[in-house]
Amino acid sequence: MAIQAREDLLNTKQKVLAFTLTLLTFVMGTSEFVIVGLLTEVSTDLNITLATAGTLISGFAIAYAIGTPLLTAYVSRFPKYPLMLLFITIFIIGNIISALSGSYELLVLSRILTAVVSGVLIALSMSIASDTMPEAKKGSIIALIFAGFTIANVLGVPLGTFIGQLGNWQLTFWFTALLGVISLGISIFIIPKHLPVEKASAKEQLKLLTNPRMVLAFFIPTFAIAGTYTVYTYITPILEDGLGIPTAYISIILLAYGAFSILSNVLAGKIASHNGISKLRFVFIIQAIILGSLFFTMQSTVAGLVSILLMAVMIYVMNATIQLYLMNLAAVYFPAAKDFASSLTPVAVNIGIALGATLGGYVVAHGSLIHLSWVGGLCALIASGLSFISYRLDQKEVNVNAPAYQGIK
Repeated sequence: MAIQAREDLLNTKQKVLAFTLTLLTFVMGTSEFVIVGLLTEVSTDLNITLATAGTLISGFAIAYAIGTPLLTAYVSRFPKYPLMLLFITIFIIGNIISALSGSYELLVLSRILTAVVSGVLIALSMSIASDTMPEAKKGSIIALIFAGFTIANVLGVPLGTFIGQLGNWQLTFWFTALLGVISLGISIFIIPKHLPVEKASAKEQLKLLTNPRMVLAFFIPTFAIAGTYTVYTYITPILEDGLGIPTAYISIILLAYGAFSILSNVLAGKIASHNGISKLRFVFIIQAIILGSLFFTMQSTVAGLVSILLMAVMIYVMNATIQLYLMNLAAVYFPAAKDFASSLTPVAVNIGIALGATLGGYVVAHGSLIHLSWVGGLCALIASGLSFISYRLDQKEVNVNAPAYQGIK
């Protein structure tokens, strides 16, 4: 089923494909994040400490960050249709192994397997969207695909947690495996079978990471997401100790946070539609102001909640723009590495999460919760500065290589 992207309006096949790719990210997001709500059950059942169970989360992120670009660089020379079906199948197997795990070690291995294939699936999904969607719709479609993760946090994780608490935590992974089977069944019929393939060795593609422009662009989302996660990592103590909100209401507030973050994906599509990188320069300044405002609003429950919900609105606004920007830069400097470039945004985000959590931990260990606000704001300002530099470099080079820079300008 070939899908051409010659018009500005989506045809029926493109709409169904967009839904299918969004469903995939929802399923992968649910599988990744649901463990957060089951740590107590996992630690009790496997007779490990809560801190050890927590490594299932950090281990997933590390495996994702390291394995995704390496494997994507290797497999991107092959046709996308069979690759998608193969990796969805491996994703299902990974979740089944998790469901059958009776030891911590086996569960860790299954989570690592799931992390790496999830990363490659996201990279391939973004590349497929770029290849098949109209130019004017690419930003909004990529934002929609990213929204699958947000919806997973709002709906998939609570549902998966409920299933795990109602039965056992293994039942949750049977649930995510079932979602994977549904995705596979749909993908067999919907994903285009004949898509362009750029053949290049993994070594050649990895050279893209030595390009200063790519490195500069890579760290924009890293610092943007680090700004949010410096605060978000400690959202529960901020709500309880800082804003004086009873524990019974925390889950409701976190649900509201997830709902507001859906708006972030809507904004992401609009920002990416027209010269998104130029807008991000100022978007990150707004993000810095919102994060910094918590320093002053933490003394008031209502004002503090406003700051936190606005923080949710800003969390994903850069995703679609950065995804397109990295792929467009790759098209300029090394066209054969476009699929590899499509894997870099999620990797940068995972590194940003780790950076934000580390910075937040240092601040809490040596200061107080209120100082998380300005440290997070500082990270957002660094992202803004990197965006300013990238935009200025684009303007200098656009006249030299105008045709190649058409997608960036």
